Parts: sequence; C-alpha cells; structure tokens
Amino acid sequence: MIYKTTTSYPLETVKAQIAEKAKTLGFDLLGKYEFKKILKSKGFEITRDITVYELYNPVATHSALNALSEISVYLPCRLSVYHENGVTVLATIGIKNILQASSIDGELQKHMQEIFNKIRALMNSW
Repeated sequence: MIYKTTTSYPLETVKAQIAEKAKTLGFDLLGKYEFKKILKSKGFEITRDITVYELYNPVATHSALNALSEISVYLPCRLSVYHENGVTVLATIGIKNILQASSIDGELQKHMQEIFNKIRALMNSW
C-alpha cells in the first residue's frame, strides 16, 4: 500500500524545501531522481514532473541492517513528489507493507514505526 498526502503548496516550493525539512527530522538526502528529465535524456517524454527523493536516517539504518539484512531492499526511504489534479502529491511505501514482508521483531517494528511517523510528519509539513 502506498501512503499519500497532498498539499496546496506549489510543487517547486515542496521540492526546494524537502531536503532541509527532512534534515530537521534526522534524515539525510542521499539522492534524487527527476524522472521527467531522466527520461527525456533517453528519448522518452512524460508530461508529469515526478521527483523521487532517497532519504535515510543513519541511526535507523544502522539498527535495521544489523537486525535484518534483507530489509535493505526497502532502504533508503523513498519519497515521491509530483503534481496531480491541481495539488502537489507526496507518496511513499506504507510501513505495513514492509513489516508484513519481513520477519521483523517487535523492537525493530516499533523503531521502524517511529521512522515512518517522521516520514509522515515530513510529508504533512506543507
């Protein structure tokens, strides 16, 4: 399941502020993928400006990888930002998908839920 939220803030405003807002919640920006530009450079056009940000929290990443190596397929946290139907949309993979797909113990589940809550707070900060 995808967790999505919307904001009336312009797409460019959200994109300009995302790294700094993420940092205040303990996340570093590892990279971003501007799919419209990437695909155009390969000869494919898309109409929607979709940017995916890779965010990670060093403490959470350390704990998760030490507890369960296969959790690495969900890391870093990805946050997609795009404009649709007159609003800016922020989307990420839902935490329930991650928890159901892995054998994660209770303590790590609790920690991952806390991280997801921070991602959700970031997404709802506009």
